Amino acid sequence: MIIFAHSEYLLLLLLIPFFFLGMALWMGARRRRLRAIGDEELVNQLMPSWSRSKRWVRTIIYSLAFFFFVIGLSRPQIGAKLKEYKVKGAEIMVVLDVSNSMLAKDYSPNRLERAKLAISRITDKLQGDRIGLIIFAGSSFVQLPITTDYVSAKMFLNNISTESIPIQGTAIGDAINTAVRSFSAQSENSRAIIVITDGENHEDDAVAAASQAAEAGVKVYTIGVGSAEGQPIPMGGSLLKDKEGNIVVTKLDEETLKEIASAGGGAYVHAGNDEFGLTPIVNDIRKMQEEEYSSVVFEEYDEQFMYFLAIALALFVLEMLIGERRSRRHLFDKR
Repeated sequence: MIIFAHSEYLLLLLLIPFFFLGMALWMGARRRRLRAIGDEELVNQLMPSWSRSKRWVRTIIYSLAFFFFVIGLSRPQIGAKLKEYKVKGAEIMVVLDVSNSMLAKDYSPNRLERAKLAISRITDKLQGDRIGLIIFAGSSFVQLPITTDYVSAKMFLNNISTESIPIQGTAIGDAINTAVRSFSAQSENSRAIIVITDGENHEDDAVAAASQAAEAGVKVYTIGVGSAEGQPIPMGGSLLKDKEGNIVVTKLDEETLKEIASAGGGAYVHAGNDEFGLTPIVNDIRKMQEEEYSSVVFEEYDEQFMYFLAIALALFVLEMLIGERRSRRHLFDKR
């Protein structure tokens, strides 16, 4: 498979037809000038060394050279190198609430986007640790399996919205159970779950799920997003209302999140506007026993641009060497 690192340069190939159009226009203008001087055939006989065909040959070669130059400029790459790494660190499953309540604006621009920004920043600081991402609302879903590919983690993170889970609600317990099942078989002693939510659990027993996770050797940390006073939920240009027409206000349930963290053997942190709470939790996770993992990752693709640029250079040189004069010697000249 061939990919182009700078595919935008391929648009330059659209210029090639204009080379031939320009040559045709130039030849037409020359013919008109010759006719203005006198008989065209007679004038051409007075210039025996000028070759019309060489003009077109040079145009064709120049166009081919330009074609290969543009391909090289676009940096074609083929294949992908696979390389196995040995790394040490912990496995961290980030469990992110994507229910509608995360649209509340007690953080800028809202709870969900602020949480995504914090996860992205902490990903930049990870070294050797494996990270996975689970999103949940009324149900849970593995958005990103456990990996050391932090670039992919950030790409998956950017695509998350409240529409990522069609079933609304806040099933924290189900999300914790999904996270426990999503750890790799290589990990035994350094596994942690970080739950980021406003804590309004309406679906299941999250405390029991955290307790079961702790029994399996997994620490459960919680980060509370929101305020005790609560905020309305923007939806479709207005505010979300219940069946009776009252504005729905989402409040942070700190007590539930503290109970979950306590049952999971972790800690609870209230997310602030400046320090979201991920840094102290990750620092605490790093105190756990590090484990060595085998990780197979894609390395850079094999570059092919130099071959195309070499062909382009050779054709450009050939185009200049051809010249415009007709050759005085012919293959079948009689002597």
